Amino acid sequence: MQKRIEIISTSWNEHQLLLQADPVSYSLDQVSASNQMLVDSDNLSFIYKLETPSEFIYVSIRDTYWEALKKAQIEKKAVVLKIQNIALLLTNIEEELGYLIENIRDNANYGEEMEKRVNEIF
Repeated sequence: MQKRIEIISTSWNEHQLLLQADPVSYSLDQVSASNQMLVDSDNLSFIYKLETPSEFIYVSIRDTYWEALKKAQIEKKAVVLKIQNIALLLTNIEEELGYLIENIRDNANYGEEMEKRVNEIF
């Protein structure tokens, strides 16, 4: 089964958007940012991929938190995942998000609801 981390809230400090996640039951000792994102149209989520030496872990950012992502993108703020005792910079998220948004706009392949939400927010 694919490991998935759900974002449950956002907050800001002077230089960063902080994405707070639900605690997980597995170790995150060797986790790192992958610089890659995917789309989960069924759950209206952008997925940031984390990696360990043996697997990928998906960070699900539902549409509830897209306004914060948009603000971070506009203001050129770093995006940091906060989970348990870890703070992990989500590298390349601005570029990946921009690429996905452009691909989703006016593209029915992502599903009508996903396309609609992206157009509403971004």
